[in-house]
This record gives sequence, structure tokens and C-alpha cells, in this order.
Amino acid sequence: MTTTDANAEDSGAHPRFAEALRALGLEDVLARTRRFPEATRTAAEAAAAIGCGLSQICKSLVFAADGEPVLVLMDGASRVDVERVREELGAGEVGRADARVVRETTGYAIGGVPPFGHRTRTRVLADRALLEHDVVWAAAGTPYTVFPVAPKDLVVHAGATVADVRERGA
Repeated sequence: MTTTDANAEDSGAHPRFAEALRALGLEDVLARTRRFPEATRTAAEAAAAIGCGLSQICKSLVFAADGEPVLVLMDGASRVDVERVREELGAGEVGRADARVVRETTGYAIGGVPPFGHRTRTRVLADRALLEHDVVWAAAGTPYTVFPVAPKDLVVHAGATVADVRERGA
């Protein structure tokens, strides 16, 4: 086992996600990735485990826009406004993708989907509220691992378009 493989294994990050980090020159993120014995599948579970605010969790949610997958990055305290996503994309119809589509598109199970490092390239929207934080925490490919990232870096590495897609009043 190489040192790089050992770092990925020690971090608990999913191997595909660890490889994506290396490809982006972000090996140092593996050292900051945290693995928990209890699941961090939901934003509330992750925030409690990390000891941060719910809005500092970055949820990676997959939707289908006119049948095409789209990833929405949203803070953990807010909900996605599907109508705003539809308007942003110029789509006719937008709805949540089912677990099969999430896994086929990203290569990860719901509750562990990272913001990048997916099996297929998809369009990505990042809600503007994420930029209000210095650091947010996102899934590292499993329901037990998270990593910290500056929101501006998150947007760049995910290839995201910043948009206002959270529910109004949230």
C-alpha cells in the first residue's frame, strides 16, 4: 500500500472521492477529513458530530430537470425551492431524483454524496447562502465522513453556478 492509499484509507473518504481530491491537487483535504463512528447521513447528524451550525453543512442533493440529473449544493438549515431551480435552469419540470438515479449519476449513496468527484459530469448549482461562511462541511463519499472546505473553493471544484435556489424566507 502506498502512502497516498494509506492516507485515503485513514481518512475514511471513499476511494473515488480521494482520487478526485488527488486529481484536483487537494491531497491535504484527506488529512482534514473526519470519520465518525455514527452516521452523518443527515445535515443534523453531521452538524451534531462536528459541533458546528446546521447552516455550515453542505448538502449535495440530486434533482432531475427535464429528466437530466442536476446537483444542488445547499446549506443544511435550508430547503431547496424546486421552482427556483426550474427557473434557474430554464427547465420545464424539476423533481427529486430517486436513490437509483443518485447512485448511477454520482457513484455514491444518498447521505454520502460529495459535492464533486462523481461518476458522471452533471450541472451543479450552489446556493448563494453557502458563501456566507468561512468554512462548510460536506460528505466525503460515505455516510460517516465529512471534510471542511471554503465555500468559494467548493464552488470552483464542483464547477458550480452560484444561484438563489433556497426556499424564500429560509
